[in-house]
Amino acid sequence: MIKFTLNGRTVETDAPATARLLDILRDEFELIGTKEGCGEGECGACSVFVNNLLQNSCLIPIGSIAGADIQTIEGIIETEQFKILDESYSIAGGVQCGYCIPGMIMASAALLSENPHPSEAEIREGISGNLCRCTGYNMIVEAINLAAKKGDGL
Repeated sequence: MIKFTLNGRTVETDAPATARLLDILRDEFELIGTKEGCGEGECGACSVFVNNLLQNSCLIPIGSIAGADIQTIEGIIETEQFKILDESYSIAGGVQCGYCIPGMIMASAALLSENPHPSEAEIREGISGNLCRCTGYNMIVEAINLAAKKGDGL
């Protein structure tokens, strides 16, 4: 059994150690906000926090997260930071199809946690591991900038 913390609660799985964290999150724990885009760690749709660091869950074997603290998009929904990001993305029109948005929100949260007042260049760098095929990046950058102003250091 592999035991870890998932969105604040202790869980365990008997999945093979080589199973991907992404698949365990979606199939076993039914946390479907974490998406599979490329399966190669290039698109960011599967982004989660592992011990407070943004990671691509499609690249993580479940055996490597024993004892870790995992937080998915479902785990941050109740935070003030998420509420500000959600509102900012809505105001800026940063969402179209929505497929990339959970990973984009996770990247935005990671960026703003490390740098509460990023420049446009720093925002673009901070989301550079996340691909969006619909909205384009200008409205997403605007949303993160708006969230930074509203959050004032969240």
